[in-house]
Amino acid sequence: MKFTDGYWMMREGVNALFASQAYDGQINDTSLTVYAPGKRINHRGDTLNLGTITARFSSPMPDVIRVKLTHFEGQRPLGPNFAIAESANESVSTSEDEQEFRLTSGKLSVQIPKTGDWSINFWAENRRVTSSGRKGVGYISMAGEGEFMHEQLSLCVGEQVYGLGERFTAFVKNGQSVDVWNQDGGTGSEQAYKNVPFYLTNRGYGVFVNQPENVAFEIASEKVSRVQFSVQGQSLEYFVIYGPTPKDILEKFTALTGRPALPPAWSFGLWLTTSFTTSYDEATVTSFIQGMADRDLHLHVFHFDCFWMREFHWCDLEWDSRTFPDPEGMLKRLKDRGLKICVWINPYIAQRSALFREGMEHGYLVKKPNGDVWQSDMWQSGMGLVDFTNPDACAWYAAKLKGLLDIGVDCFKTDFGERIPTDVAYFDGSDPQRMHNYYTHLYNKVVFDLLQTERGLNDAVLFARSATAGGQQFPVHWGGDCESTFESMAESLRGGLSLGLSGFGFWSHDIGGFEGLPPVEVYKRWIAFGMLSSHSRLHGNHTYRVPWIYDEEAVDVLRHFTKLKSRLMPYLYGAAVTASTSGIPVMRAMLLEFPNDPTCDYLDRQYMLGDSLLVAPVFAYDNTVSYYVPAGRWTQITNGAVVEGPRWVSETHDMLSLPLLARPNSLIAIGNNSERPDYDYTNGVTLNLYELGDGQAAYTMVPAINGDIAASWSARRDGDTISIVQEGQASDWQIVLVGIQQVASADQALVEQHPLGVQLTALGQATKLVVKLQG
Repeated sequence: MKFTDGYWMMREGVNALFASQAYDGQINDTSLTVYAPGKRINHRGDTLNLGTITARFSSPMPDVIRVKLTHFEGQRPLGPNFAIAESANESVSTSEDEQEFRLTSGKLSVQIPKTGDWSINFWAENRRVTSSGRKGVGYISMAGEGEFMHEQLSLCVGEQVYGLGERFTAFVKNGQSVDVWNQDGGTGSEQAYKNVPFYLTNRGYGVFVNQPENVAFEIASEKVSRVQFSVQGQSLEYFVIYGPTPKDILEKFTALTGRPALPPAWSFGLWLTTSFTTSYDEATVTSFIQGMADRDLHLHVFHFDCFWMREFHWCDLEWDSRTFPDPEGMLKRLKDRGLKICVWINPYIAQRSALFREGMEHGYLVKKPNGDVWQSDMWQSGMGLVDFTNPDACAWYAAKLKGLLDIGVDCFKTDFGERIPTDVAYFDGSDPQRMHNYYTHLYNKVVFDLLQTERGLNDAVLFARSATAGGQQFPVHWGGDCESTFESMAESLRGGLSLGLSGFGFWSHDIGGFEGLPPVEVYKRWIAFGMLSSHSRLHGNHTYRVPWIYDEEAVDVLRHFTKLKSRLMPYLYGAAVTASTSGIPVMRAMLLEFPNDPTCDYLDRQYMLGDSLLVAPVFAYDNTVSYYVPAGRWTQITNGAVVEGPRWVSETHDMLSLPLLARPNSLIAIGNNSERPDYDYTNGVTLNLYELGDGQAAYTMVPAINGDIAASWSARRDGDTISIVQEGQASDWQIVLVGIQQVASADQALVEQHPLGVQLTALGQATKLVVKLQG
């Protein structure tokens, strides 16, 4: 929200109280409180009839500083609140002298001068990372709008801002006005399904605004050298998180708000759905599944979208008996084919549903302030909302879902959760404004907790659309309703990269686009992009997404990339484990891996898949693609071609190809199973070693499907000698020295030629190979 009229003036009807000086303060061992009057105090009379802002500083963990700004403190505390994981912080210290107040946490310090104008300065490693200066901290009274608190943090020259959830607008957020308010706006607007009041910059820090309600950001859009964020009310709390690298920032942010759970390995396989409004029954579903099998297309999850339930009854969680007279038998028949089953749900209960009457009778539905059930005709006739602030309602809803799990359902697509009204009353008295975004968090938590209870810790997965901060704990999330165009494919990727920079480790999208029948070229190119995403789902609105309705080459493309993903699973599941333990996403914006390369600051049409694979989807009918290669010798993994950076590259690719390059000095594990995503990744694994430089080392670990490290390998080159060391349990493993055609000798290994170089197969139980290269 903008409060000013240009740089100098306030908008009409705006009255502002700005922190003007640090008048005095209080200090203890772990926190600091500073009182800032609305004007400079020159004599005792100036203290009368004057508002003040209280600034409290503390730290929940090293390198993170909390700031709470308050005007009036007499407000009743209303939930909900984001869950913040605070740890014992022995690194925090406070001090003051004649010049300033100071609080330090790890490498990050905040300094508030006692003299001169009010300012808050954040320092780390002898560098001021950001600051709040003149008129930065403000309490605003706005005619007809209410009261607001705002903060403005400085941006330096060349500083770029990222994140704020899954946003489909420009990747770099500078110049944008962003309301953190969940809405069902598709992928083609400024609205977002997943709003997260967190941003990071390319200058070594991130900012998390700890307010679940609407946070209005002006990112170099009101004051062009500042990020302003504001909320309605009398207080505002935020955290400054020091990295210094983008990965460090995400690791600390997700330590605060929750790390992603590790999805089961089977969920990384190919998902196929009925699509939304298409006609289907068991015969249709079976024909799709058989058609995939007949074409050697390995399917791993089948999803039933909305119309598995009867129209006007969503969500009664009952199979439509007219179409599915024997759901339990049908699910058994599908599962006998080795499939996992997903069904669509949402938290909206139509009036015709038996659950509506049951929920109304027991007080399980969200109410109006007068006690009536809140209802709407948007989406479902007379629908109400499950009140997830009521523990009994949560148990009731989970019990209904458990009935589906009991007959063979494995997971749920938790759709919707964005259009949450604010003219309502919640069971626990939560503030409806704060609940608007947070509702989806409670909804997905109830479903995910049930899956963990019933299926186990490593076998729970959702397919969720809406989220807010902390929602990353309940993967997976997908990008929502997109058009079937190259432009929408690109905007989907922008959204996914932004979400990854907001703490979310796993992300998917509708392969081919949701709306309309995609042109065959779009469909095929989207397959490559989709199968090289963390999760891969074929889904549409009015039309099916099985490949043979497009052309036979589409079948070949899907077969090729599905098999490729299965073989990449030792590497990909390792990246998934990293996401669950550190918060670093599987699909990574280039700046995450290359923060010191300024070209990567702007790249949003390519990404790193894990830490070692560069993916550049093709977004053009003429089969051309332009992408950027950072410094070093990169290798196309399919044919061994080398591209040396840093430079831009333009290429033409057929439908079975796209730029998929291995980073130099990388060791990538390739599995021996192209038919499924969940198998013993260490059995017969091949390690591809790419462009290992003299004095350089490479490392990879291969997990078991429960997420534990099963085996690891490290390689080091010293001159013409490469040493490979294996730890853990692995059998029949080999390593390919990609790009090297001959070796002089190799201890403990059988040497063979490989299309990409020299292959060394470990002999017996050998755990160390020493290779001499030819001079």
